[in-house]
Amino acid sequence: MTDREILKRVDHTLLKMTASWQEIKTLCDEAVLFDTAAVCIPPCYVKPVFEEYGEKPVIATVIGFPLGYSITAAKVLETERAILSGASEIDMVINVGDIKSGHFDWVLEEIKLVKKACGEKLLKVIIETCYLTEEEKIRLCEIVTEAQADFIKTSTGFGTSGATLADIELFKKHIGPNVKIKAAGGIKTREDLEAFITAGADRIGTSSAVKLLSGEKAAGY
Repeated sequence: MTDREILKRVDHTLLKMTASWQEIKTLCDEAVLFDTAAVCIPPCYVKPVFEEYGEKPVIATVIGFPLGYSITAAKVLETERAILSGASEIDMVINVGDIKSGHFDWVLEEIKLVKKACGEKLLKVIIETCYLTEEEKIRLCEIVTEAQADFIKTSTGFGTSGATLADIELFKKHIGPNVKIKAAGGIKTREDLEAFITAGADRIGTSSAVKLLSGEKAAGY
């Protein structure tokens, strides 16, 4: 697997609280230079990035991030505003508390509403696997499929742990044919990148890939 093949699957990511405009610009410059799939940035930077860069790089942003327990109406509004500001991809966090309470129907309805707000833009649903049982993960694969989201995503990178190869294998068994997989959190080596892609991840969310594969210092380090 070549460096270029890997980078085309990477969402070059910077979501830390202290991210400055200059760091975000560096991230975007790297994404353009190394042709990554997208940049994943905080919502507050979507409009200035789009005004500065236009359609390249592809802009992904996060909704209900990182805890996921904001109300559905807020997530829908965040999504609408992000898309109006120039985002092409939305990474939303589910309400894990609803899952733990057995309110799977609430989670399904929320994803459907956010997907509707996305229109033709991509929706990635972050389920935060580190807090879930295997049974809950399987049920969420079914929910994400039923809601017609585009991706199921392992993690925010802010939980107790990130992506695992076992979760990618589990997703592959239980998602529908139109749902893709994004792995995020803790993917820091070239070996990790290759392993997750080989296992079935269509996208990798990481701040490390450009640094690893270009030999240059990436944003966020």
